[in-house]
Amino acid sequence: MEFHKNCGNGITKWRCFVPYPRVTTSLICLMLFFLQSDAQIRYSIPEEMRKGSLIGNVAQDLGLDLKRLRSGRARIVTGENVQYAELKTDKGTLVVNERIDREQLCGDVTPCSFTFEILLENPMELHPVTIEVLDVNDNAPTFQSKQLDFEISESATTGSRFNLEAARDADVGENGLQNYVLNPNDHFVLKHIFKSDGSKTIYMTLQNALDREKEPRLNLKLVAVDGGSPERSGTVNINIVVLDINDNAPVFNQSIYKATVTENSPKGTHILTVNASDIDSGTNGKVIYSFSTSKESIVDLFDIDRDSGKINVAKGIDFELHKKVLLSIDAKDHGGLTDTCDVEIEIIDVNDNAPVINVMSFSSPVSEDSPVGTTIGIINVKDLDSGENGQVRCAVEGSAPVEVKSNVRNYYALVTNAPLDRESVSDFNITVIASDSGKPPLSVTKTFNLKISDVNDNPPVFTRALYSATITENNSPGFSVLSVVAKDPDENQNARVSYILEECDIGGSPVSGYISVNSENGVISAARSFDYEQTKQFLCVIKAQDGGSPPLSSNVTVKILVQDQNDNGPQVLYPVLTGGSLVAEMVPRSADVGYLVTKVVAVDVDSGQNAWLSYKLQKAADRALFEVGLQNGEIRTIRQVTDKDAVKQRLAVIVEDNGQPSRSATVIVNVVVADSFPEVMSEFTDFTHDKEYNDNLTFYLVLALAVVSFLFITCVVVIISVKIYRWRQSRVLYHSNLPVIPYYPPRYSDTLGTATLPHVYNYDTCRTTDSRKSDIKYMQPMSQSLVSVDDVGTESAQNGQQRSTASTLTLC
Repeated sequence: MEFHKNCGNGITKWRCFVPYPRVTTSLICLMLFFLQSDAQIRYSIPEEMRKGSLIGNVAQDLGLDLKRLRSGRARIVTGENVQYAELKTDKGTLVVNERIDREQLCGDVTPCSFTFEILLENPMELHPVTIEVLDVNDNAPTFQSKQLDFEISESATTGSRFNLEAARDADVGENGLQNYVLNPNDHFVLKHIFKSDGSKTIYMTLQNALDREKEPRLNLKLVAVDGGSPERSGTVNINIVVLDINDNAPVFNQSIYKATVTENSPKGTHILTVNASDIDSGTNGKVIYSFSTSKESIVDLFDIDRDSGKINVAKGIDFELHKKVLLSIDAKDHGGLTDTCDVEIEIIDVNDNAPVINVMSFSSPVSEDSPVGTTIGIINVKDLDSGENGQVRCAVEGSAPVEVKSNVRNYYALVTNAPLDRESVSDFNITVIASDSGKPPLSVTKTFNLKISDVNDNPPVFTRALYSATITENNSPGFSVLSVVAKDPDENQNARVSYILEECDIGGSPVSGYISVNSENGVISAARSFDYEQTKQFLCVIKAQDGGSPPLSSNVTVKILVQDQNDNGPQVLYPVLTGGSLVAEMVPRSADVGYLVTKVVAVDVDSGQNAWLSYKLQKAADRALFEVGLQNGEIRTIRQVTDKDAVKQRLAVIVEDNGQPSRSATVIVNVVVADSFPEVMSEFTDFTHDKEYNDNLTFYLVLALAVVSFLFITCVVVIISVKIYRWRQSRVLYHSNLPVIPYYPPRYSDTLGTATLPHVYNYDTCRTTDSRKSDIKYMQPMSQSLVSVDDVGTESAQNGQQRSTASTLTLC
């Protein structure tokens, strides 16, 4: 047995001798070394070992532990060849997987070996293994023919040669054919000639002349013996018929013929012509050509014309099977004399084999976050042609982010050369093209479909940068305001978006008390009924979070505007009627057309058109005397006052907003048409009490006495306070050039410059129900706004002069 290991400059051999042929399942002598990560190891084993017989411990010889074999998914790669060996990854050993017949595997080729690779992944390692199959002497030499027949003239000269059929022994080396033995006789001796290919040509040489009369026939035996131990042999009978004189044998004009032929040449293609001449005449000089006994598989490839010696192609010739053919041609005359020549035919290779792609491994899907340079597959590319026709180039077609790299002959790794992004391309085809260097080149393609698996590398993205919505106030809780939508380009769980309302405060209250968000569809609903007068708008933040691990999120701001409804009616600020007071506006009889009587002031807490107010005169004693401004609420005279006009005028003014439907409020304005105050009092006494005088006078007198006493004390305190207030006010006005502004309730912005009257007379009187004849006290005119006092003893200090003739009367 022999073991070989590549050692850089040469090959080191170890040989171990084992008794033959008794080597069966006993341990085979082997030795090995390995180089770096792709060491080549070689084992030698005899043929015909039983299945399961140990070849060697590759784990130990390669320096690998069993865990590495399992994690690297170690396996044997044989391509399309028969897998004669099996790798036991649990033990790290190689065992025989199929019966190995050296003669079937290699034929006459020696040494006989087959090669395979042990492939490991993560990282990829490739360890070539060569197993040399040693010959066992299990074949005896055999002759193709059962017997050899010769017709030899008795005139054959001493030294004439007669070619014999060579025996075949499928074994090689020492077990192959070693010698021939011809049984002893008086006429022939056995001789042989060594050919250039190492084979022997055997022939008989006539040693003593034949005498047909004495021995017309000769029976000889030719024995072929091999060199095995014990030796094996084969025998063929030689029958010789002695003919009458033919004393000249054919002679070839050259001993060796050489020719070339292209593989796959069509049947009938002429290769060459051999020529042998015989100086005899007649039938003794006619030469017949034939193939000498050779391997059947080779002889079947060619035809020879028995008369002309032309050699033609008989069937397809494959360079991959036969690179050079050596034929023996016999030229034989009718007298049985022969000559032999050799024909050496060289087969020329053509590029008739396309590369073959074998997939060793392919990983799909691949995570999109795989780094550049990740190996996704391993392929093996082979071409049976030789020379340039067998040189293969491998590349990736198209724009796929994958390239081909090769660190081991005929093996290529598919690695990524760019980042992968599932959101851009979720899967793509990788087309690998392998082409040889022939002319024209042959190529083959292999397509792989690579799927990209998703990782959570994209946060949800809202379709808008800002969402806004409007909701009408007084809505019902649970009303859907709007929907927010976020898209996540990832897939499956990584793209499942949940919507979350971020915590914040609105006016000191949590935002969850105002709205809620559906975590599945992003629908924002009102959690309460909104009041525009309290909350006009607010902002909130919605977070969209995916279901990845870890989750990614993004935020968006939502602006919600509350839309006003006409849910508030107008509120009259002036004139104001209290329970115990009656305010009336005085219009002199000398008032001109357009005289400003007073102004109705109203507000509406709604907004927009819901707060646009209009004023209408709904009821009046004389509608031809007064009118009210539609927009400003000013009550003016529309004609001159006459003596026929009633002193007391009761005007009903309705204030309407512009909402749908509109809301309204009504205010009663009392107007007195008179030039003097005494003229007014008698009328207003009846107007105030409406004849509600009754017989309970005693009760009212007691009540009036109590009220007057209380008011007296209160008025003393008020008078002192007012005196102090007026004194301080006069000091402020003394240094101010601003006009005196009439007083109106807050939020009424039109009171400056549009007071009820430019100047007001203020008459202050207090009377009991039966004091109709009491005198009236006239006060000094003042330039400030109307002051209505319901208590006795209240007086107002007034500075300035009064030019207006209008008066305001306050009665208690």
